[in-house]
Amino acid sequence: MTVSHVTEANGHTTTRRPLPCGIYAPTMTFFDPETEELDIPTIKKHAERLARDGLAGLVTMGSNGEAIHCTREEKVAVTRATREALDAAGFINMPIIVGATEGSVKGTIELCKQSAAAGGDYVLILPPSYFRAQIDEEAIVGYFTAVADESPLPIVLYNYPGAVAGIDMDSDLLIKLAKHPNIIGTKFTCGSTGKLTRVALATNAKTPTSEGSGYMAFGGICDFTVQTLVSGGSGIIAGGANVMPKVCVKVWNLYVEGKTEEAIALQKALSRGDWYLTKAAIAGTKQAIQSYFGYGGYPRRPLKRLDQAKVEAIAEGIRDVMEIEKSL
Repeated sequence: MTVSHVTEANGHTTTRRPLPCGIYAPTMTFFDPETEELDIPTIKKHAERLARDGLAGLVTMGSNGEAIHCTREEKVAVTRATREALDAAGFINMPIIVGATEGSVKGTIELCKQSAAAGGDYVLILPPSYFRAQIDEEAIVGYFTAVADESPLPIVLYNYPGAVAGIDMDSDLLIKLAKHPNIIGTKFTCGSTGKLTRVALATNAKTPTSEGSGYMAFGGICDFTVQTLVSGGSGIIAGGANVMPKVCVKVWNLYVEGKTEEAIALQKALSRGDWYLTKAAIAGTKQAIQSYFGYGGYPRRPLKRLDQAKVEAIAEGIRDVMEIEKSL
C-alpha cells in the first residue's frame, strides 16, 4: 500500500509519476466511423484537450474506453498514443492509469507488463467474474494477490458491480487487499460513499490536505465529487470529465479552497448534467463530445448508435452545465 515516487515493484525500480489528488478522466477510445479501426489522431487530440483543461491524470482502456471491445494490441496502442500525446504537449508528469483486466491471472499479468512498456504508470483491475458461481472472496483475494505479486505497475482496484456480474467488494475485503504493497488504491464506481469512507479511513488515504499513506480512494462518478471529498477521498475518475472537465475540476477546487457552499451549488449543476450522460452511456458521451467539440463518433458494435432525436436531447440536457464549462 505504500506509494513513493521512486518505486521498486517486483524487481522493477523506476521513478514513477505520482498520482495527485484531483479529477481523472477514463478516456474514450475513438474509432473510424466506417471501419471501426482505432482513430489514433483523435485519441491523441482528446488526451491533449483533457490535459489542457486541468485534469490530474488520465485512465486509458477503462469501461468508457471500451476495453471490452479492443484487442490486447489495440489497448497497448491506445496507451502508447496517449503517452505520446501528453509528452508532446508538455504534460510529461501527467500519470496514466491503464485498464488491464483479463479473465485469467496469467493474461492480466501479461497485460500489466505490456501496459508498463506502453507508458502506463498504474493499472486499474476488475475482479474476475466470467465464471461467477465459482468466484468467492477467496478466489478474488487469490487473483489480486497473484497479479500484484507479479505486476510491474501498482494496482488500483476497480469496484464496479455492474461490469462484473454483480460482484461488489465490501470494505473489509478492500482493506484486506490494501495491505499488499503493490495495491495502492480503489475506484469506487459502486457509488457507496460509506464504503469509500471506511476504506479511506483504514488506509489513511491521500487527501488534498494530507499525503497520508499515499493510498488513493477514488470516487467513480463525478456526481458525487463533493461527497467523495467529505468522505476523505483522494480523487474522482469519472466519465463526465470527458465532456465537462473544467466544471469537474472547479467543483473539486472550490471545496479544497474552503468555498463549500459554492462547491455544493456547482455540484448540483454538474450532477444534473451528468445524469444525461450516465443514462446514454458510451454512445451518449461520445455524441455529447461531438455536439460540443466537433469530434466523438460512435462506439463499436454491438453498442447501438443514437438517433438524431436522442443526440439533440443529450445536447439540450447538458446545455446549462456546458455554458458553465465554456465560461471557465
